[in-house]
Amino acid sequence: MSGATQFSLGPLQPFADELMREAGIVWAKLSEHPDMMANIGWAAAIFAITLMLSGMASDAVKRASRRLVHKDGDRTLLEFFSQVVRWLILAVGLVAVLNRLGVQTASLLTVLGAASLAIGLALQGTLGNVAAGLMILFNKPYRIGDTVHIGEVKGTVHRLGLFATEINNSDNIRVYVPNTKAFSNEIYNITTNAALKIEVLVGVAYDTDLNKALDILREVCMKQPERLSTHDPVIGLTEFSSSAVIARIFLWVMPAHGNSARTSLMIDIKAAFDAAGIAIPYPHQVSINQNL
Repeated sequence: MSGATQFSLGPLQPFADELMREAGIVWAKLSEHPDMMANIGWAAAIFAITLMLSGMASDAVKRASRRLVHKDGDRTLLEFFSQVVRWLILAVGLVAVLNRLGVQTASLLTVLGAASLAIGLALQGTLGNVAAGLMILFNKPYRIGDTVHIGEVKGTVHRLGLFATEINNSDNIRVYVPNTKAFSNEIYNITTNAALKIEVLVGVAYDTDLNKALDILREVCMKQPERLSTHDPVIGLTEFSSSAVIARIFLWVMPAHGNSARTSLMIDIKAAFDAAGIAIPYPHQVSINQNL
C-alpha cells in the first residue's frame, strides 16, 4: 500500500517548513534546561491568574458603579475606573511574568516611568479633560437629560464622556464641549429647580382700560394647562412705548414645555384681546404725497 498523501500548503509550504524547523530548535534548547521550562510554566500560570483577577476586579467596579448611579451616561467615568483597575492589574502581572522569566524589571520600570512622564506632559490637555470630567461627576452640576447653558452652548445633556460633554442643542445638533471648558465656565442648569420662567411682552393701545387688560392677562395665564401651580404668574406694566403701553408676563412651566407653553400663551392672549375688543397696536408708516 502506498503511504498517506502528504498535506501541502502550496506556496506557503517553504515558510511553514522553516517555521517548524525553528520551533524544533527552540524546543530542543528548552529541553536541555528543565528549569527554564518550569519558569515558562509558572509565567504562563501567573499570566492566566492575572487575566482572571483583572476581569473580576473590573466587573466588581462596574457593579459598584451601577449601585452608585442609575443612568447609563453617568456611569461612563466610573466604568473608566474599571478599565484603569484592569490595566493596573495586568501591568503588575506582566512585571511578575517578566521577573519569572529572568528579565531585569528594575531597569524596565525606570524606562516605563520616564516614558509615562513624557506621555503625561504631551497629553496634559487631554488628561485635564479627564480630571475635569471626574470633578463634574463628583460635583454633579448636571446629569444626562438636563437642559443646561454652558458658555455659548445651550441644549440637553446627551452624555458625559471622558473628554467632553455631549449636548444636543435646539437645532438637534450634537455639540461636544471639552470637560475643562464646561468645568471652568458658568453652568446654568435649567432643569435643577424643575421650573422654567418664560417671558412674554405684549402691547395695548393707549386708549385701553389697563386694569381690564391686566385682568384678562391674569385670567389667561391662570388657565394655561402647562403652568406650574407652585409658582403664580407675574404680570405688570413696564413702559410707555411710542405706540403702546407694554405689559410683561412671567409664567413658570416645566423646562421641557418652554417653547410650547410660550406659543400657547401668545395664542390665547391674542384670542382673549380680540374677544374683548382690545387692540395690539403696531407702528404705522405714513406716506406723504410730494405732488400736493
